[in-house]
Amino acid sequence: MTALHTALLALSWFDYGMCEGGFGEEERSSVLPRDTLDWRGIFRRQLFLQVGDDSFGQNYLQNFKDNKVDTTFVGVTKEAATGVAPIVVDDAGENCIIIVAGANLKMTPGDVERAEAMIRGASVVVCQGEITPAATLTALRLARTHKVKTLMNAAPADASLDAAIIEHSDIFCVNESEAEVLTKLKVKTREDAEQAAEALLQRGSRSVIITLGGDGAVYSTAEGHAHTAAQKVTPVDTTGAGDAFVGALAYYLAYHPRLAMKEMLHRACQVATASVLAPGTQASYPTRDQLPSHLF
Repeated sequence: MTALHTALLALSWFDYGMCEGGFGEEERSSVLPRDTLDWRGIFRRQLFLQVGDDSFGQNYLQNFKDNKVDTTFVGVTKEAATGVAPIVVDDAGENCIIIVAGANLKMTPGDVERAEAMIRGASVVVCQGEITPAATLTALRLARTHKVKTLMNAAPADASLDAAIIEHSDIFCVNESEAEVLTKLKVKTREDAEQAAEALLQRGSRSVIITLGGDGAVYSTAEGHAHTAAQKVTPVDTTGAGDAFVGALAYYLAYHPRLAMKEMLHRACQVATASVLAPGTQASYPTRDQLPSHLF
């Protein structure tokens, strides 16, 4: 399960366009690339979200339908517009995003509780930071009650994030800038990331992942730290790379749980790296036949 999702407004220095996106929906798209006969045949996905009663929301619903996503818990509200996120991408492929939450903030703990059966039957519950903390925490608590593994992607970062969200996360995942916001520590190197991860472990998470863009990712537990390198490439558009990583990791947690975590991270980094070689978010995510067979 992912928490709320937004429509995405994509803007670069070279062009302008609109497409579906949002942290949660991109994570869903990553674990379920666009070929119906590929990953979708082995990964059942359900989303829990709300969109506005507007053109963006209708486009989103059509996108779900086209991708055969279960929309049982997809709501449409007249109280707010579908969330949007203007994005600027520079010549180096780096991005800057402004999130306008909209319908995302209409999700309540009661809404989440109505999806308890979905959570109970899941292999992995993936949450992120675009809905209210109360709704996110409810999802994490229900997952723990039913012994379902949780993966919390705390993006966008919130310096005042409820400590209980960290405590109820089996895996707490952020990028380097998000780690800086949450810990007030500089995160520029692998060693910096390990220090920030230690701070987050002390706040209650069972394990922490800090992604480092082209430098891979650090995985930390009470037993120590492990670093996974990423392949060096020239990025076209880094937007959505973190979501590709999280989505791929969720897939491995659900369907290859016996893999060592370092191997899961290595494979997730390969998927994320592939996503930065094309413009856009969901549209840049590779299908299974575009990825090396050893990833599966």
